[in-house]
Amino acid sequence: MSSNRVVVYKGPGEVAVESMDYPTLEIPGEVADHFGIKKAAPHAVILKLVTTNICGSDQHMVRGRTTAPIGQTLGHEITGEVVEAGDDVLFVKEGDICSVPFNIACGRCRMCNEGKTGICLNVNPARPGAAYGYVDMGGWIGGQADYVMVPYADFNLLKFPDRDQALAKILDLTMLSDIFPTGYHGAYTAGVTTGSTVYVAGAGPVGLAAAYSAQLLGAAAVVVGDMNAERLAQARSFGCETVDLSSGDALPDLLEQILGEPEVDAAVDAVGFEARGHGKDAAEAPATVLNDVMTIARAGAGLGIPGLYVTGDPGAVDDAAKKGRLGVDLGLGWAKSHSFTTGQCPVKTYNRKLMNLILADKAHIADAVGAVTISLDEAPRGYQEFDGGAAKKYVIDPHGMVR
Repeated sequence: MSSNRVVVYKGPGEVAVESMDYPTLEIPGEVADHFGIKKAAPHAVILKLVTTNICGSDQHMVRGRTTAPIGQTLGHEITGEVVEAGDDVLFVKEGDICSVPFNIACGRCRMCNEGKTGICLNVNPARPGAAYGYVDMGGWIGGQADYVMVPYADFNLLKFPDRDQALAKILDLTMLSDIFPTGYHGAYTAGVTTGSTVYVAGAGPVGLAAAYSAQLLGAAAVVVGDMNAERLAQARSFGCETVDLSSGDALPDLLEQILGEPEVDAAVDAVGFEARGHGKDAAEAPATVLNDVMTIARAGAGLGIPGLYVTGDPGAVDDAAKKGRLGVDLGLGWAKSHSFTTGQCPVKTYNRKLMNLILADKAHIADAVGAVTISLDEAPRGYQEFDGGAAKKYVIDPHGMVR
């Protein structure tokens, strides 16, 4: 039997790589007990991790800004090779390399049948929707590991058609598990189309993926706002305009200098609940970005909100924000007839078509988000550098399979 290692949350600002049991073809006991289903999972596979990425959502937990317990396993951006398949798995086999949507979905419930795989009803006792290695998301073991179990494999896995081609493009393909579909979802649900002007708040990996996706969707101009000079430079590297919010200047004025008008056709919030106010030394103000995008989006515009908002934040600035209750200017959005799209991206809605773009050499998302590889043992360093604002997307390569 092979050994296994996984990245574990050890307390605010600290992660470690720890040994744990090799995965089995079983779903978590709390999920089985709650839904009255069998723990044995012949519908599951065991994957040997090819790549597994550090996500900004992981970083919220590691900063101590969620209710994640000490010992929480981490990692929901998973690409792997099938090394064991249950008896009921029909359409993937050992040796296949597959992308795993970070949403865990049963493929059987009403939400899955409607394509809303981010809010599957049968995988999490706490609420609709589940994910690997994340607080309140069903107790599924994280995928920043050597090996991981994936349930409902025929439904969840996206098999790459050619192994050699997949390995040659693995740094792009690894983004299909989360940030490429999530960024695309943010831009698409904001209504980005041919000739649109677009504002993306946040130049972290999801913001960069949203900006790149807006270009794929035909935007005429994409403006990215952030206070991190290195990340803004990364946005400019693939043709975005940028605004430095540390200047303290009003966002509409900054946009007017670039676009000739103080508003845009579509806006994306890729920051989430740890937002700060404008200005170099601005304090945390969790509703800042939501209010910004309503301010600068024209009447009738769409607002894509892939940035994470939580119901429990022990480090929040006030008691209301600790429960996810923010000072949002909803009246402004109502008056402007804005549409809002929030929640987990339903990855399966987008991942196959985005895979086709990558395999056809028409999407180079790894370059856009600044992908770099590290070993599993280097994961603590990756978390530290990412938290320090590095303009990089850390891709963990547990078995040395990335060329």
